[in-house]
Amino acid sequence: MQIVIPDDYQNAVLTLAAFAKLEGHEVRVFHDTVSDLDTLAERFAGAEALVLIRERTSISEDLLARLPELKVISQTGGGIAHIDQAACQRHGVTVLGGTGSPHAAAELTWGLVLAAMRHIPEEVANLKAGRWQRTLGTGLKGRTLGIFGYGKIGRLVAGYGQAFGMQVLVWGRDSTRQRAAEASLEVAESQQALFERADVLSLHLRLNDETLGIVTARHLAAMKPTALLVNTSRAPLIAAGALEMALRHGRPGQAAVDVFEQEPVITHPLLELPNLLATPHLGYVEKDSYELYFGDAFDNLLAFDAGRPVTNLAG
Repeated sequence: MQIVIPDDYQNAVLTLAAFAKLEGHEVRVFHDTVSDLDTLAERFAGAEALVLIRERTSISEDLLARLPELKVISQTGGGIAHIDQAACQRHGVTVLGGTGSPHAAAELTWGLVLAAMRHIPEEVANLKAGRWQRTLGTGLKGRTLGIFGYGKIGRLVAGYGQAFGMQVLVWGRDSTRQRAAEASLEVAESQQALFERADVLSLHLRLNDETLGIVTARHLAAMKPTALLVNTSRAPLIAAGALEMALRHGRPGQAAVDVFEQEPVITHPLLELPNLLATPHLGYVEKDSYELYFGDAFDNLLAFDAGRPVTNLAG
């Protein structure tokens, strides 16, 4: 097969053990993200298969119309909202959805919590600049950890909070609240109450029509001036512009984010704020996760090419 893999920011794909699965196939890898239709069509020209790294590149009707040789798209991870599935069906392109692991994202979430609450990045910079102990951090024991969305990642983060002696408070849809109650965790009275009570509040929701902008300026304004909001899920869960405004007004007092509306980010208003800690969407960017994501995506692709049944057929 002629295979194209876009958006390999770190030039990591060729270093993976899983890449050996594609031996005998012609593979082209690109290390940056482009959105221009002409450039994408040129890069993908002649490709029979695309292996997409999460949601970094969108697949549209207009793009598919310019890729007549394309037969299959194998997705790393299960999210396929960036792919026009109806257009794929019209153009005879099969979409294969993959699997993933919640652990890397949950671990990064907790790393952000610790880094923000204890001002670790700031103090590292201070020390290297010859400044000694310039901030006063906040401990976690006895404080309230709010979990908005008690799925695979949310459950792990809740467990980390319990291990640090925090009181866990959960909110989400009916199934979320039921699972939390079954785990003997406290369920908030409402979404508003979750934001009012949490000392640390972490978002763990899928982005869809129901959750788009589910966190509003009103919710953020209800947070404590000492509270931390953490978002390692998706930026559009928060209403456009609401987080920047909230941080400028000091409620919550700080935020830690791993996601942005448009990625990769070169400049962003949030990055100018002193009470924001940000990372460049590192949640799943970890060696074991990459081996899992890409190994599964390559296995699906090879099964499709060999005419074997593929159980992870998206849609």
